[in-house]
Amino acid sequence: MTAVTARTVRATGVGSMPGTDQDAYDEALRLVLGELVDPDALPHLPEVPGRGVTAGMVGRSLATVREIGVDLQPAGWRLAGGSHTSGVDHRRARSLLAQDLDGLEERAQGLIGAFKVQLAGPWTLAATVERPRGDKVLADHGARRDLAQALAEGVAGHVADVRRRLPGVDRLVVQVDEPGLAAVAAGAVPTASGFGRHRVVHPPEVSETLGWVLEAITAAGAVPWVHACAPGTPWELVRGAGARGLSVDLDQVDATGDDALAGALEAGEEVTLGVVPTGEGARLPTERATVERVLRWLDRVGLDPDEVGGRLLVSPACGLAGSTPAGARSAVDLCVAVARALV
Repeated sequence: MTAVTARTVRATGVGSMPGTDQDAYDEALRLVLGELVDPDALPHLPEVPGRGVTAGMVGRSLATVREIGVDLQPAGWRLAGGSHTSGVDHRRARSLLAQDLDGLEERAQGLIGAFKVQLAGPWTLAATVERPRGDKVLADHGARRDLAQALAEGVAGHVADVRRRLPGVDRLVVQVDEPGLAAVAAGAVPTASGFGRHRVVHPPEVSETLGWVLEAITAAGAVPWVHACAPGTPWELVRGAGARGLSVDLDQVDATGDDALAGALEAGEEVTLGVVPTGEGARLPTERATVERVLRWLDRVGLDPDEVGGRLLVSPACGLAGSTPAGARSAVDLCVAVARALV
C-alpha cells in the first residue's frame, strides 16, 4: 500500500449507485474499483437500491442482523415479534448481500490498502422499522435498544466477512448512515397516523445507542464513520459517541456543524465533504469551482490545507441512486479530479 502523505486529499463515494438489476450492480462495482483506487481515493461497496426493497439501505442493513426476526409488510420492514424466525424477504436480503460480496471478492482480487462499506445506523432503523403491533421501533425504548444491540452484533460479523473476502485490505472503514438522526433528535419523526410526532430522544440515549454500534466496529478492527446529509445533524454528539470520521453534504452544514468538522480534523479524525451535486438532472460544477469551494470552506474554519489534507476527502453530496449511469460516472470522475487538484 502506498503511504498517504499529509498533503493527500482522497475521493470516495457515499454508497448508492443507479440501476435496477444485477448488471447495474456489476457496472457500479467496475466503476468503483476502476476509478476510486487507493491511495488517491477510497473505494467502497456499491449499493443499488433500485433492485428492490431487499437491496435498499434498510434491507441491506437488516441483512446483517441475525439476533432478531424481521419480515416485510406492505408498510415496510417490521420486527417479527418474539420469534427469531425471519420472513422470506429478510432471507432474500441476506442472500442478495452475500451475492454482492461474492461479486466484490471476485473482482477485487489483489486489492490492497483501504476499503469502505456502508450500513444504516440504529436511529435511522428505529425511525423506519415497525414494531410487531404497529408504529415505529422508535416508540418503544426496549425495542430500539434490542434492535441497536442486534445491529452491533451484526456489524461485527459483517466486518469479519468482508475482511475474509478482502485479505489485502489493511484498513476497513464502516460508514454508518444516519439520515434519520436529526429528525430523531428533534422529535420530528411522524407517528403512524401522521398526525403526531414521536417524542424527542434525549442526547445521552442517542449517544449511547449509536455508541454501541460504533464501538462494535472499532472492536472488530475497523474504523467507524457516520454519514448524514440532513440539516441539523448533531455532529458533536456523533463524535462523542465514537465516530472517527464524519461524512456530510456541505450544503447542509451550519456554523455549529462547521465547528464540529473543524474540530474533527484538528483532532486527527477524517472528514468527507460532499461537494458534488447528486440526483436526477443535477448539473455538475466545474473542477475549478469545486476546488475553490473546498478551499473557501477550509479558510472559513481556519484550517490550512497542507495540515489537514491527509484527513480530508471529497465525495458526492449524497448517494447517486437518483442519477443516470453516465451522471454517476461523471460525479465520481469529478470527485477524483477535485481530490487530485487539491494536492
